[in-house]
Amino acid sequence: MALLEDNSLAEFYLERDAHRGLVGNIYKGKVTRVLPGMQAAFVDIGLEKAGFLHVSDFQGETDGLSSIAEVLGEEDVETDEPPVVEAIDDSVQTADGANHDAAAVEHRAARRKPPRRPQRSRLPIEQQLRRGQEIIVEIAKEPMGTKGARLTSSISLPGRYLVYTPTSNHLGVSRRIASAEERARLRAAVNEARPPQGGFIVRTACEGLSRRDIQRDVAFLTKTWGSILKKSEKGPPASMLYSDLDVALRTVRDLFSSEVERLWCDDPDTYSRIVQFIQTYMPRLRARAMLHQGQEPIFDRFDIEPQIERALDRKVWLKSGGYLVFDQAEALTAIDVNTGRFVGKRNQDETVLKTNLEAVEEVVKQLRLRNIGGIIIVDFIDMARETDRRKVSEALGLALKRDKARTSALKISELGLVQMTRKRTRESLEASLTDQCPRCQGRRVVKSIATVAAEVIRGIRREAARRALGDMVIVKLSSEVARYLYDNGAKDLEALEEKLGAKVVLRSKEGLEAGAFELSQAPAAA
Repeated sequence: MALLEDNSLAEFYLERDAHRGLVGNIYKGKVTRVLPGMQAAFVDIGLEKAGFLHVSDFQGETDGLSSIAEVLGEEDVETDEPPVVEAIDDSVQTADGANHDAAAVEHRAARRKPPRRPQRSRLPIEQQLRRGQEIIVEIAKEPMGTKGARLTSSISLPGRYLVYTPTSNHLGVSRRIASAEERARLRAAVNEARPPQGGFIVRTACEGLSRRDIQRDVAFLTKTWGSILKKSEKGPPASMLYSDLDVALRTVRDLFSSEVERLWCDDPDTYSRIVQFIQTYMPRLRARAMLHQGQEPIFDRFDIEPQIERALDRKVWLKSGGYLVFDQAEALTAIDVNTGRFVGKRNQDETVLKTNLEAVEEVVKQLRLRNIGGIIIVDFIDMARETDRRKVSEALGLALKRDKARTSALKISELGLVQMTRKRTRESLEASLTDQCPRCQGRRVVKSIATVAAEVIRGIRREAARRALGDMVIVKLSSEVARYLYDNGAKDLEALEEKLGAKVVLRSKEGLEAGAFELSQAPAAA
């Protein structure tokens, strides 16, 4: 699924049948290990790797609150209780001290900024969970690399207009609904329809909705939760109780609104399901859903494939001639800003400022498109003037407000560095679309031919020390290394033959890696 803004690719979602997305799925889990030293537990939910449940994500009987401020992109939520802990973005208020994002915890630790009010005390996890205990959990973050899924017991069931939080009794309203009167009306309507147990988040799509539609969404979500509880009572441990919608219906639910001009789909079956979903939940937008029937692939029609390719490049060019360089490591992503071909017209300070301001827009755009999360370091070009650094910081803050993922950025340092965090719930675009290069093993570089040739010479000597090689040694290796040794390594080959007392014959073999070789021997007469 591709989201275009002004004909430019802004977000890209991928889901393959063999690897369906797991975030939002609800499971009946079984605790396999409790780790007091980490204040966490491992929970078997039936996946290849056990899920990870931190104490801050577990809501026991003694903890009647849950964080509801950040569900399905509704990260700016006005709740019915004052904030207890400062969230990663000052515009975000949470209902308690729970935080489902490790990057946010690291960010707050880096800032050494105390919370606005003391965090509510929690019982140690070893007093709340025991090995073999069965609990209902939801996947908050996809399994990534060697890590299992991040779990939470604060359940959230998304609807088109509301999000039901059955383990919390609080009500939140999206601040993206600008009118205070409308927020108050929606709050009253939900309060009237809500059951005694459970809380709700009023999503942005709820704006202008009638009481009947709100009641219908409340009834649907509470009925869904009831069926989950019944399934939990009968089902075995480590089994799935609820699966979120597939990528097609999920993106329609979360992204399709009156701001979207057209929704195109090229698969008739998927289009039929989308139309049925739209007619049920948003009939006023039915005319905007279209079936693509042309011979030209739909991604070609909207020029999406080249934009995906560019999103995988390490270097991204700016319109001015400057460029960005992205380096993704396991712990963080580093983004370097360079002036490149841009030399400016007035003076160096103006050139640097213009490049950095242009880079701000492109950095935020690429973070969304590449779905880069965790810790991010942006190395802007050094700015001598404090006013210029302030302009870049303010521009970055404004650009980040357009990103639905929860983000935070510290002020730019004198060295031009910005430390920021971005919430990560699924793999990056690079991880979704690529595999590690078998030649470079993910290092982004390979050994030079000269280096590999020297390693081959040493390898032959090493083998000769282990066993008798005979009068003639046949070395099978890659053609480029063999050519280099014949053209540039004649002296090395002569010295090798003299040391071995045997003739060395190089033969190229297809399919061998540059640094690999095979040894065999033959009589001198051969």
